[in-house]
Amino acid sequence: MSRKKYAVIGHPIGHTMSPFIHKRLFDLANIDAEYSVLDIAPENLEREYRNTLVKLDGYNITIPHKQAIIPFLDLTDHKATLYGSVNTVANIGGVSAGHTTDPDGFLKALAYANIPLKDRVVILGCGGVARTMAYEVLLKGNDLEFAVRQEDTPMVEKLIAEIKNTFKTSKVSYCTIPQLTGDITTLINATPIGMSPKSEAQPVSDQVISRCANVFDAVYNPLETVLIQKAKANGSNAEGGMAMLVWQAVVSHYHWDKSTYPSEEVEKLCIDAAKELSQR
Repeated sequence: MSRKKYAVIGHPIGHTMSPFIHKRLFDLANIDAEYSVLDIAPENLEREYRNTLVKLDGYNITIPHKQAIIPFLDLTDHKATLYGSVNTVANIGGVSAGHTTDPDGFLKALAYANIPLKDRVVILGCGGVARTMAYEVLLKGNDLEFAVRQEDTPMVEKLIAEIKNTFKTSKVSYCTIPQLTGDITTLINATPIGMSPKSEAQPVSDQVISRCANVFDAVYNPLETVLIQKAKANGSNAEGGMAMLVWQAVVSHYHWDKSTYPSEEVEKLCIDAAKELSQR
């Protein structure tokens, strides 16, 4: 059997963790495969799709190609169509199929950390990551609040209008971050605040953190942001974004070759990926 070929594409691609994570998963599944990093500028995407990407067995996609890749694909699954975004492509039998593993990675990371999506759920931010998370909260039939910067109120109002067009009966509201008060069942940080190298920053005040029963931070570098550290110090159930990153990769492999992995192996990979990140 010939060696399978996979890659991650983006621009700029930088110091991605994808090769480390995916190579480990291929080893665990005893699959002979190589995984490369391809920096593809937006103006070259169509050419590289025709010349390079169709020859791969599959690939992951990061910014800025998650939407731009869609017109070139033969099909997209339900979630990718719903989100209008693809981060995983499987080339099987001459058919290129687009998937999004972001929502499944998010849900599996929450389940891994025993963080519920019920009662009062607040999402910080209103960008692409926040949108994905919001849809998953609402698909579970829960109400949702956004908390955003004052300058982002036009953006969140536009997002809420889109959401209400999709989820007709859902209750969705927003406030600015300084207006956020009261007890919160689950606080989700979907902003880059607290990411290295500005890792001393935190997206909400200590007072808000102290009222959260559960906290999930999509930031994975550093492994434990100030938000996560303070939440744990308060006795809250808290988890960082590394678990989401790894679980997204696990779901990609299912789309590529139907591989599944024991949760204990995924947990160990989360720890090892965190160690690798800290050494970088």
